[in-house]
Amino acid sequence: MHPSADTAGQIRLGSPFLWVNPHRQASFDAGLPLTIDDIRNADNRLRRFAPLLTQLFPELQEAGGLIESGLLPVPTLQANVFPALTGQLFIKGDHALPVAGSVKARGGIYEVLCHSENLALEHGILTDTDDDYLKLLSEPAKTLFSQYEVAVSSTGNLGLSIGIISAALGFKATVHMSVEAKEWKKTRLRKRGVKVVEHKDDYSAAVAAGRAESDADPNSYFVDDENSQQLFTGYAVAALRLQQQLKDADISVDAEHPLFVYLPCGVGGAPGGIAYGLRLILGPHVHCFFAEPVEAPCVLVGMQAPENTEIESVYDFGLKVATEADGLAVSKASPWVCEMMRTLLDGVFTVEDDRLFKFLYQLQQHEGISIEPSAAAGFTGPDMLTNTAAGQAYLNNMQLSEKLDNSTHLLWTTGGLFVPQEEMDKFSAKGKQLLGT
Repeated sequence: MHPSADTAGQIRLGSPFLWVNPHRQASFDAGLPLTIDDIRNADNRLRRFAPLLTQLFPELQEAGGLIESGLLPVPTLQANVFPALTGQLFIKGDHALPVAGSVKARGGIYEVLCHSENLALEHGILTDTDDDYLKLLSEPAKTLFSQYEVAVSSTGNLGLSIGIISAALGFKATVHMSVEAKEWKKTRLRKRGVKVVEHKDDYSAAVAAGRAESDADPNSYFVDDENSQQLFTGYAVAALRLQQQLKDADISVDAEHPLFVYLPCGVGGAPGGIAYGLRLILGPHVHCFFAEPVEAPCVLVGMQAPENTEIESVYDFGLKVATEADGLAVSKASPWVCEMMRTLLDGVFTVEDDRLFKFLYQLQQHEGISIEPSAAAGFTGPDMLTNTAAGQAYLNNMQLSEKLDNSTHLLWTTGGLFVPQEEMDKFSAKGKQLLGT
């Protein structure tokens, strides 16, 4: 269905609210295309590439070539900013993912590695998947890859992910940057030898332009954030890693110990892949919510479109995609992701920009963790869940109200590692001013 009159009115107002997904099912739809084996195969592929990645990126040596982030307890933040929240609060620190510095590192790097593997097998650089993947750093491999382009359209972070790994492997790398992209992200890419094409239109228009240009070149491979199953699968690997981290921290996820996960959301690919993996691997007792700017709730709009029909743009609701959360500044969601999430996602909540800066500053002050504004979008999730009528109704309907003392709340951060210090100082100063401290 299209948004109800009530929901449509709330979207148009541009005020924060929580929408609960009426199609959410406890059981996993067996008809969905990705399986646990697909995600495990993706994890295995990343492990095959690990020795190569440590050669390309020395910062991965300590982690053995795996691109992963920590599960971080934040007791001081919880005590001071979420004092009424029962259960345990953690951050999943994708703001500090190495190489690309954002949640996009997993999926973006994974898809480019898949492409390089396919080319290497096709042209005899690799004999099979048991071969030595360091061969991909040889002169024959570099000569091969230099004949091909990898292209992507981005508001910033996916472009960093795709551009950095593509250039490192020797591909011609092109990133189409939408109008929302920050200048420092363009500069970082250019320093890595990546061609940056600047667009005066929004993300959706940049995707259309980038896709068209790439399609015209048979040697160009376009990484499509709206439709890529490989990208989605790469993001889903995070669920396997989190499963082990929860086990190591002695945190149970079951009927008596629910896990609530709050994920910042743009076009939908990264949070969609993560949520899909979490529901597939951890089961019905993980509850996933997407967080979107009040001016750009594209997945909220998309989730309520009729199945297999074109979804609407936030512009149709009088919104302007005017947000400092550049990674979430998207007018139209991925229809494919919305279909994948239809029975798996618990809900979507919207957030005003001012809250992003306040949380950003508070996280820095209480835990010494620095993130970019987009990465703070999920921080209103616990309050939306426990202190709104929609959230309380959801908890009652799901029989979760009495289990909150045993719950775990996970704020998934998404970017910040490579933000220039002067930019981060501006973010912090704005948050401090808004808090009146």
